[in-house]
Amino acid sequence: MLDIKPLRYFIALAEVKNFHRAAERLHLSQPSLSRHIAALEKAVGTLLVERNTRQLMLTPAGESFYRDARKILESLQQAQSLARETALGKSGSLRVGFTMYSAHSVIPEYVRLIRHHYPNIALELEEAVTEDLPDKVLAGEVDLAVLVEGSSRVGMQTLTVLTEPLCVAMSRTHPKAKSRKLQIEDLRNDPFVMTAASAGSRLTAVIMDYCRAHGFEPMVSLQVRLQHTMLSLVNDASYVALVPASVQQLKMDGIVFKPLADAPQVNLAVAWSSDNRNPCLESFLKLLIQRHHPE
Repeated sequence: MLDIKPLRYFIALAEVKNFHRAAERLHLSQPSLSRHIAALEKAVGTLLVERNTRQLMLTPAGESFYRDARKILESLQQAQSLARETALGKSGSLRVGFTMYSAHSVIPEYVRLIRHHYPNIALELEEAVTEDLPDKVLAGEVDLAVLVEGSSRVGMQTLTVLTEPLCVAMSRTHPKAKSRKLQIEDLRNDPFVMTAASAGSRLTAVIMDYCRAHGFEPMVSLQVRLQHTMLSLVNDASYVALVPASVQQLKMDGIVFKPLADAPQVNLAVAWSSDNRNPCLESFLKLLIQRHHPE
C-alpha cells in the first residue's frame, strides 16, 4: 500500500511543475524531493514525471495518477472531517421511535430542530405502538422514543417534553357533536373505543381513573392496538374516544374534537437507554433540554 505522504509530494510537484519550487512549498530539499518521487515511481511501477525536457512534464501515466491521487487525498480529508464530526455528535444517524400522538405534536418540531442545528445527522423515524417502544430503546433498535410518560422501564431515562389535556373524539353525527364543551358524565352511556391496556397502558389508565373519579365505569366496547384504528372506528361508528388535544391536527372529515371540562392532563416524554453511547443522541438531548427545560 502506498504511503500518503509521497502522494502529497507528487501532487505539489504536478501543480507547480518545478522541483525547486515544489521543494520550497513542501519545506524539503530538492534532492530529498527527487528521492521521494523516484521511490514513488518505483512503487507505482512506471515513470510519472518526464525529466528530459526543459519544462517538467507529467507522463500520461503521471496525469492519470495525479487525478486519482487528488481524489484519494480529498476522500481522506473528508473521512477525517466526518470522523471528527461523528465523535462530536454533529454527524451520523439518530433513530427515533414514536406513536401517532407525538406525530401530531412534537415530532415535526424535532425534525426541524435536527435539520437546522445538525444537517449532517441522518434522522430515521419509526412509528410504533407504545408497548413496543421501551423494548426497542433498551435493545438499541431506536436511540430515542417519544411516548406517554409512565411507560418507561428500568435502564431508561426520560425527559418531559409536553403536557396537554385530553379531549373527546366523536363522529359528526353523534347527538352531542354540536356541544361546545363536554362533561365526562355526558359520555356515561356512550361506548368507548380505547387502545388496549397493553398497547398504551399509561394513557388507558389515565382515562379509566378519570371516569371512575367522576362516578362511572366507562363502557369499553372495543380495544385496539393502533391509534389510527381507534379514530377510524370513531369516524365510522357511534363510539367515542379520549385522545390528547394535539390529535386534533389530524383532519378527518367525519370526526369532531370537543374540549372536556376539567380534562385530565397527560405528559409526553422522550426516553432513552442509559447505556446508549451514540454521540448524536447526546447532541439532540442538549437541544431538547434547551428547548423544554432552559435554565
